[in-house]
Amino acid sequence: MSDEGPGLSKPVLPGSAPSDYERYLRTEDLLALQKDADEWVHRDELLFQTVHQSSELWLKLAWNEIEEAARLVGSDELAAANRLLRRANDCLKLVTQALDMLEHMSPWEYTFVRKALGHGSGFDSPGFREIRRVTPPLGAAFHAARERAGLSLVEVYTRGREFEQLYQLAEQLIELDERVIVWRVRHFKVVQRVIGAGVVGTQGTPVEVMGRLIHKSFFPELWDLRNELTELNPPE
Repeated sequence: MSDEGPGLSKPVLPGSAPSDYERYLRTEDLLALQKDADEWVHRDELLFQTVHQSSELWLKLAWNEIEEAARLVGSDELAAANRLLRRANDCLKLVTQALDMLEHMSPWEYTFVRKALGHGSGFDSPGFREIRRVTPPLGAAFHAARERAGLSLVEVYTRGREFEQLYQLAEQLIELDERVIVWRVRHFKVVQRVIGAGVVGTQGTPVEVMGRLIHKSFFPELWDLRNELTELNPPE
């Protein structure tokens, strides 16, 4: 016997799907975004599309949170900004972990999937394009907040317990930077494992170019700061 009250199992949201769960999440649309079995050049296309489509959803959440966090920092709402940045950083962890699934593909069998990609490339990811767009303004908002507090970058750390939220914000920024770098490293190694590092990608770019992106950073000043802090208080 069902515990549901009379009529509670009937959908009330607009749409044609048989339940409100499906209507709210638009599962009919979502699950129609992948190729059907009769369209596959290889059955691993479902794996490939699932990894990349789900990653774009997490990246969409991440960049929206980063953009809002920058606005909050501009209003000196640092605790709220830190909360959203922790969420964004966890999104990037999930995107990185999803790359593990691509290593279930045979390098030989992936050559057939690759033929279906056209000129598609991870360089065209709208999610990472947005991450690159919203992250520099976040850095600018952080430095403006630091200057309003009358602190040098070194003092954000040496006086971090006096300015806890500002210090935590600096740490969320370097965490974000690290998460993007870790994703780039992991992505490069997955590509190297599946197609090799000495070949040309789908847009005619050598895979080794992807490897050089590993060294790019949004906030190099936060990495360099570590050297300065260590020199300020050397071992005796």
